[in-house]
Amino acid sequence: MKKLLLATMVAVMGVVASAQQKLNIPEAVKGQQYGSGVTEEQTFDVYSTGRIKKALEKSDKLDDIIIQAKVSEVCEKKGCWLTLVDNDTRFFVKMKDYAFFLPQSMVGKTVLLHANAEKKTTSVKELQHYAEDSGTSKEDIAKITEPQTEIRVLARGIKVVD
Repeated sequence: MKKLLLATMVAVMGVVASAQQKLNIPEAVKGQQYGSGVTEEQTFDVYSTGRIKKALEKSDKLDDIIIQAKVSEVCEKKGCWLTLVDNDTRFFVKMKDYAFFLPQSMVGKTVLLHANAEKKTTSVKELQHYAEDSGTSKEDIAKITEPQTEIRVLARGIKVVD
């Protein structure tokens, strides 16, 4: 019985160590790249959040653009999403195919994103899930009762610029 318990504990510790190692995300310092990153050649036409908002009034989707904005929030659980802010505009960003994750040290940094942007209606269930990920109280999560139309960004690569 003791051997079985010991073997189980060793296996659990191995799984935990492996999971922690997989999420070893580099700190957000100037020049740090995530995902496919952003090259200098790609930065000839950079979009602000305001420019994206205006462009999406005429079209439902923008493909293969570079966005520059400040990060206001990163998923506390594993860094699988972030929010961008610029003046009074806020965008929700997910990583394409969950191919990379971001550290909490990304908050407050100015970044360049190689991404697509589109207008999307987000369900109540999904909004509640993201609120839970960000540490929102259960009372505030319960107040989310309507779907929300917003601009969504799907990032392929991110580069910290400041």
